Amino acid sequence: MRMLLHVCCGPCAVSPLNQLREEHSEYEVTGYFYNPNIHPYKEFARRLDTLKEFAAAIGLNNLVIDERYTLEEFLRRALAAVDGRCRSCYDMRMRQTASYAKEHGFDCFSTTLLVSPYQQHELIRQAAQAAAAAEGIPFMYIDFRPGWQQGVKISRQLEMYRQPYCGCIFSEKDRYCKSRQEER
Repeated sequence: MRMLLHVCCGPCAVSPLNQLREEHSEYEVTGYFYNPNIHPYKEFARRLDTLKEFAAAIGLNNLVIDERYTLEEFLRRALAAVDGRCRSCYDMRMRQTASYAKEHGFDCFSTTLLVSPYQQHELIRQAAQAAAAAEGIPFMYIDFRPGWQQGVKISRQLEMYRQPYCGCIFSEKDRYCKSRQEER
């Protein structure tokens, strides 16, 4: 069976890819990078480069990269989002992932976003399930969080770039404004 795995970044892919290889070897996994929310563009490029290096190092030969940087679309959607910017972001990325999976004959899709204890796990699940229903392709829910610490450890051993915030301009502001305020 073929699974399209939405990948937000290299470090967050470590544990899910290990778990899929060990516990779900029936899946042929293809990584899918689609993250127009990441700001600034240098951060987007750095995360993408880190993912490419990691994929090459572990032999993940199936990696699809959507390099479109539609920041304006993301910002319009996030600013107008009735259910909040994170839900809008998850909806956008899961819908695109499900659409790509359906269009290219995958059997299901999932996401590495489900590994981070800092992400809104239930919102991700809801967004993916809604995208699956809309596109007519199964969403494979796997709670990757138990492997989070091991993934962090491995990514540090590999000296991977580890980003200090979720990716969007809003999370960047939250991260650094809070840090400055705590310094005072």
